[in-house]
Amino acid sequence: MSRSDQSRDPVFEPANRGEVSSDHPTDEPRDGFERVEHEGEEFSRGAGGETHQTAGGERPVLTTQQGVPIADDQNTLRAGARGPGLLEDFHFREKLFHFDHERIPERVVHARGYGAHGYFETTEDLSDLTRAHLFQEVGRRTPAFVRFSTVAGNKGSPDLARDVRGFAVKLYTEEGNWDLVGNNIPVFFIQDAMKFPDLVHAAKAEPDRGFPQAQTAHDNFWDFISLMPESIHMMMWAMSDRAIPRSFRFMEGFGVHTFRLVNAEGESHFVKFHWKPKQGMQSVVWDEAVKINGADPDFHRRDLWESIQKGDYPEWELGLQVFDDEFADAFEFDVLDPTKLIPEEVLPVRRVGRLVLDRMVDNFFAETEQVAFCTQNVVPGIDFTDDPLLQGRNFSYLDTQLKRLGGPNFTHIPINAPKSPMHLFQQDGHMAMKNPVGRANYEPNSWSGQEAGPRECPHTGYTSFPQRVEGEKRRLRAESFRDHYSQARQFYRSQTPVEQRHMRDALVFELSKVETPAIRRRVVGHLLHVDEGLAEAVADGLGLDDLPAAPTPAAEPRDLEVSDALSILKNTGGTFAGRKVGVLVSDGADIGTLDALRAALDEEGASMAIVAPKIGGIEASDGSWIEADEQVEGGPSVLFDAVAIVTTEEGAAALASMPAARGFLSDALAHFKFIGWVEEAEPLFQRVGAEIGGDDGQIAVGGDDGAGSFVEACRSLRFWDREP
Repeated sequence: MSRSDQSRDPVFEPANRGEVSSDHPTDEPRDGFERVEHEGEEFSRGAGGETHQTAGGERPVLTTQQGVPIADDQNTLRAGARGPGLLEDFHFREKLFHFDHERIPERVVHARGYGAHGYFETTEDLSDLTRAHLFQEVGRRTPAFVRFSTVAGNKGSPDLARDVRGFAVKLYTEEGNWDLVGNNIPVFFIQDAMKFPDLVHAAKAEPDRGFPQAQTAHDNFWDFISLMPESIHMMMWAMSDRAIPRSFRFMEGFGVHTFRLVNAEGESHFVKFHWKPKQGMQSVVWDEAVKINGADPDFHRRDLWESIQKGDYPEWELGLQVFDDEFADAFEFDVLDPTKLIPEEVLPVRRVGRLVLDRMVDNFFAETEQVAFCTQNVVPGIDFTDDPLLQGRNFSYLDTQLKRLGGPNFTHIPINAPKSPMHLFQQDGHMAMKNPVGRANYEPNSWSGQEAGPRECPHTGYTSFPQRVEGEKRRLRAESFRDHYSQARQFYRSQTPVEQRHMRDALVFELSKVETPAIRRRVVGHLLHVDEGLAEAVADGLGLDDLPAAPTPAAEPRDLEVSDALSILKNTGGTFAGRKVGVLVSDGADIGTLDALRAALDEEGASMAIVAPKIGGIEASDGSWIEADEQVEGGPSVLFDAVAIVTTEEGAAALASMPAARGFLSDALAHFKFIGWVEEAEPLFQRVGAEIGGDDGQIAVGGDDGAGSFVEACRSLRFWDREP
C-alpha cells in the first residue's frame, strides 16, 4: 500500500483528509480544515493533515517519523534555560538517531509474539483531560495493531510458559502513532532501567549451558530476585495464575507506568492505563500448562486465530485511573515507582473506550515480526512522567528497533508507518523508501512554496508539559521507593484460597529447580515479609530444616486492605462465552444430545469440538455422519475449557481401552473441569477409577434440559471443589 493510500484509510473521519495540493488556492480553507491565527501567521489545521500558510505559500507542518506534529525544531528539551537536556526529548533523539545512521534479529525479549489488527473506539469524550485527537469525540474509531507475547523465551518457545505476557498496542491516530507498550501485569520487577539488562540476563537461559529455555526455574533468575527486594512484588504476580493465562482474550493489560494527560489548556493529570477483557479473566493450572505445551505449543496463537476467523472478535475496554497532584502526594506509595500499583478500590477504573481485534495479519513476518513498538511514541495530549523505568525505556527502544530492523527507516515498513501524513527532512539510510522532495533537505531555509518543505507549528505541534525540574545531578533512589513488601503482601492476601495454593505450589516447583541451597533460603526469607504462612508452606515443600532469617527491610512492611480486583477468580466475568467444549464421542452417539449441546453452546456464545477415535468421524444414532474436529490422540482435554462424554456403552468400553481416551477424562477430572456425561459412558469412568456423576462438577447432559444445565454450570469455568 502506498503512503498516499494509507493516508486515506476509510476508518478516519472526515473522509477528506486534506493532503497538500500544489494547485489548490491558498486563500480558502479546504474541507475538513479550520484556520488558526498564531503570532501573525496563519495555520490550516485538519484531521492529520496540518499545513502552515506563509508568504511563500502553503507548507505542511513538520512531523516526526511517527507523524506527530512538531512545535519547536530549534531547541532541545532541557531542564531550565541553561539546564541539562532530557532523555525524553523524543524529537531530538529521533532526529539525531536518523542522522547518525544515514550512511549506510530476533527480539532480545518478547521474541515470541502474535498480533492482530483492529480498532479502538472512544466511548467517552475526554477533551477535558487531554487534547489527544482520538479522545475528542464519542464513537471515533482509530485503527489499531496489537501484539501479544511472552518475555523470556525465544521465537520457538511454547505459548504456555510461566511468564509475563506482553500486551503492546499501536494506535494509528490522526496525529501520529501512539504506542502503549504494556504487559498483562501492572507492575514490574525493577524500579530503574539501569537494572533491566541484569534482569533479562538473569531470566534468560544460563550462558554457560544455554538452558533452561522460556522459564525462570533456575539459579540465575532466583539469585537475582533474592538479591533485589524491589522485585518481590512482581515475583508474586509471576508465581500466580496471571503468568499462565488460558488465552490472550482472557487476560488484562496494563500500561504499567504513570503517564500524563494534558488538555488543550495545558492542564495535566496523571493516568494509569488498563485493558479489561470483555469476557473476564481465566488461566490454566500448571499441570495443564505443561501438557498444553506438549499437545499444542501454539495454543494461544491458534486460539486468537480461530476466534477472529469465526467472527468472535476479542474485545477489551480501555480503563483509566486519573488523578491529580493532590492524590499523588497523599497516596501511600510513590506513583512514579513501577513496582507499585494503585488498587482499584482506592481509585476506580474509568472505562472510556473499547479495543476490538477483527482481522488477522496478511503476512506474519511483514507485520507481527517487523512491527516496532517504542514507548516514546506518544501524541499531543499524552506525556511522560519521571518514572525512572519509563525514562530508560524511552531511551532504549529506538536502538532496539535499529538493531532488529537494520536501519533508521523502519517507519517506512507499512506496519510501522503512521496513517497520518509524514513530512520531514530525514533522508537516506538503509532501505529508504521515501526521501524529501525538492531542493531543501534542511531547515530553516529561505526557499518558498513546495520546495521549502515542512516547518514546525508551535500551535498544533507536540509540546511537553512544562513540569518544573530542579535538583542535584546524582545517582540515587528516592526514599519514597523503599517499601518493597507491603503490596506483595496485599497481592497474596487478596487471592482466593485456591489461587494462594497455586502460588505456593509454583514457588515450590520453581525453587526446587534451583541447585544452590543458599538461594532457596534467601527467597524464603523474603517470603516471611509477605506472609508467614506462605513462607512456612514453601519451606516445608522444599524440605528446609528451619526457617531462614528474614532480611532487614528498607521500610517496614504494612498490612493493606484486600483488593478483590487483584484476583482472577473474583473477576471471571460469569460467562462461558468464547470458550470451547470438547465432546468425546463414539459411533452411535445420541444425535439429540449432541444437537442440544451445540444449540446451548451457540446460545451462550461458546463453541463445540467433536473428538472421536478417528479423525474421519463417527456415525451418530440417527445414521448421520459427524466429522471429527480432533482425533482423540491429538485432541486431549487440556485444549478445551470443559468436556462432555457422549457415547454408547459399547463405544465407552472401546474408548476405555485407549490410553488417550482415558487421559482425556482423567485430565479433565484432575484439572477441575466441568464434565458432561451420559449414562452409557460409565465404562470409561470406571476404567479411570472415577464414579460417574460423583461430584457437582459432573452434569448429566441427556434429557430435555441437561445441555442447558451443563452450560450454566460451565459459567463458573472450573469446579474447584474437586481440588484436594
